[in-house]
Amino acid sequence: MIAVLIGIAVFAAPFVTYRANRIVAGEARMLVEAVSPILAGAVLAAALLAAVAAVVVQQPWLRLGAAALGLMVVTPSVGAAAWFLTPPGNTFARISPALGFWLLALALGLLVADSLTRLRLGPWARLAALAVAAAFVALLVLSGAWNGLSILKEYATRADGFWREARQHLFLALGSLLAACLVGLPLGILCHRAPRLRAAILPVLSIVQTIPSIALFGILMVPLGYLAATVPLAAEVGIRGIGGAPALVALFLYSLLPIVGNTVVGLAQVPAAVVEAARGMGLSDRQRLTQIELPLALPVILTGIRIVLVQNLGLATVAALIGGGGFGTFVFQGIGQTAIDLVLLGAIPTVALAFTAAVILDAAIDLANGHD
Repeated sequence: MIAVLIGIAVFAAPFVTYRANRIVAGEARMLVEAVSPILAGAVLAAALLAAVAAVVVQQPWLRLGAAALGLMVVTPSVGAAAWFLTPPGNTFARISPALGFWLLALALGLLVADSLTRLRLGPWARLAALAVAAAFVALLVLSGAWNGLSILKEYATRADGFWREARQHLFLALGSLLAACLVGLPLGILCHRAPRLRAAILPVLSIVQTIPSIALFGILMVPLGYLAATVPLAAEVGIRGIGGAPALVALFLYSLLPIVGNTVVGLAQVPAAVVEAARGMGLSDRQRLTQIELPLALPVILTGIRIVLVQNLGLATVAALIGGGGFGTFVFQGIGQTAIDLVLLGAIPTVALAFTAAVILDAAIDLANGHD
């Protein structure tokens, strides 16, 4: 499958799209048209090496090396295509990665992921691999190798707004997670100890989870708008019918079920014999909870936190529809202006944040399970 994707990417799909300005239709350019002959040959050689490794090589380190080499050649090449195709002195032309580049990056990324899975790296090694990947991307951005690409030109004109929306996006995702942990962990403990309460709470949280995000945002606009109009203090602290308040509350409500549910499941999995032994040693209820039950349930609880964080990083994008800000601002502006690069300016950081959060929390779960 990986070799097929690579073949389509380099021989049948355009590598970049050239547009004379920001809004006109683009012209597809194949790899041999998009970069110099020498660079095209290097990309083709690296891609074919990765394809051969995917098909015939079994050693994970060799597969990983071929994929990493391919990425190190392909990713700067799309930036070089921007400089190669843009006429000298032209500030209006736009060069965007096209299907061929995305397929090639996907295929090489899948080969990297498959190789890392076969290597069965420990949590610290996975975190180190993530740090290396982040450093490589940062090097490409800071070196200016991608400055000619249209997405970086969109960023250059919106740099201040980009970081403002980035802070808002993280505030919505992390703030709702923190609030859900503060409420959900004690509630999960209570549900574990009181079956009747569990039978009442979990179905309600399940119903909330089924409500579409934009519908829940809309439902919350009315009570929060009324609260802001009738309670001056609420309006002073930023609570309004539109904006970040309904988005934060909605994300908080979506976060409760995974936190509460996983806390209940984690505590239920603690062996009864261990709890009885702790009781026999004279530990109080609070000591058993903090020193025995919660540490043993921690991996399951962290799994719930992982689900919530990845989910909220994605759902925070929708908050832009009600003025909540975040990276969704660029996504919906780009859709309205039919500017795909503006859409990518919001979508790519969102995907990168979700992927990073998943890797970090997966490593934390493994460490909590005692895996080094």
